[in-house]
Amino acid sequence: VVVSLFILYESYQRWLAPPVIGRGMAMTVVATGGLLVNLTCAWLLHGDREHDLNVRGAWLHVMGDAAGSVGAIVAGLLVAFYGWYAADPLVSALICVLIIWSSWNLIREATNVLLEGTPAHINLAAVEDSILATSGVEAVHDLHVWAITSGREALSAHVIHAEAVSQAELLKELRARLLEQFGVDHLTIQMETADFEDETFHFCTSGTACFRSARE
Repeated sequence: VVVSLFILYESYQRWLAPPVIGRGMAMTVVATGGLLVNLTCAWLLHGDREHDLNVRGAWLHVMGDAAGSVGAIVAGLLVAFYGWYAADPLVSALICVLIIWSSWNLIREATNVLLEGTPAHINLAAVEDSILATSGVEAVHDLHVWAITSGREALSAHVIHAEAVSQAELLKELRARLLEQFGVDHLTIQMETADFEDETFHFCTSGTACFRSARE
C-alpha cells in the first residue's frame, strides 16, 4: 500500500509533465513475459488463498504485479501506436487504486487477528444459542471467540449445567457441536453449576471478542 501511494505521487508528477518514452513496443514485450510468470504464480497460490492469510497476501501481491504488467502492456501499445505518453502515468494510477482497494480487506483481517478480535464470520449470539441448545446446559456467560491465526479460532466460556449431567459427556457434545457449526476446535470451557458464585467482574461488551450475553 505504501509503495502504491508513492507510485500514485509519481504518476501525478508524470501526468503534469509526461516523459517521452521511445520504446513502447519493447516495454509491451517485457510486460507480456512478466504477466505470464505472474499468472502462473497466481494459479499455484489460488487454491489455498481462502484458508491462509499469508497465502492470500502473497496471492494479492502476485495479482498486483500481474495488474501492473497488464497496465504496462496497455500503456506500451498506446505509446507505440498513438504516441500518447500520458497513458503511462494514467494506467499506473489506476492500478495503484485497484491494489489499495483489494488490500484493504487483507489489512483489516490481519489487524483483527493481531488484536484478538472476533472473526467476521463468527456470530457470537449464534454461538451462544448453539451452546444453550445443548442438552444439560442451563446458561452460558463470559463467552469469548477469537482468531489464533487465519482459519483457526479459539473459544472460552463459562457454562452452567444441570448437576446430574456428566461434565465429560457434555464437553464432548459441545466440542462436536461447535466444530460442526462454526469450525471452532480449540475450546476452554469452565463448567459450573447453578449454586456456583463467581464474584469476579468480567468486562465484556457486545461486538468484542467477549460478551456476556446476546440477551443483555
